[in-house]
Amino acid sequence: MRTADWRNRDHPSYWAFLVHRVSGLTLALFLPLHFWVLGRALAGEAALDEFLRWTEQPLVKASEVALVFLLAAHLAGGLRLLLIEFVGWRRQAKQSWVAIAAGVALFCALAFALNLY
Repeated sequence: MRTADWRNRDHPSYWAFLVHRVSGLTLALFLPLHFWVLGRALAGEAALDEFLRWTEQPLVKASEVALVFLLAAHLAGGLRLLLIEFVGWRRQAKQSWVAIAAGVALFCALAFALNLY
């Protein structure tokens, strides 16, 4: 008896599922930090300027690129799931959307990184 494709850890859909879940959890963990930064902006111009100077560090810039990748991966993965759910595609088309979603996420992160420097 053959197991369902999504349970096979070598299947592209499994990896798409995993990336979508991990990116969603990571973005949920990032959200309080984002609200804290917005609070710094409300605290005054000096507090925000101090934080913005701190963000010029290379590790923070690399984290921003990773964050953009996670956002794009979560968005592309979610759109992929919606298209699979509402459009009746053959099995091959479903698998090619995994590669398209990954390509979109990578393109967005690289475009953001190139814009930083």
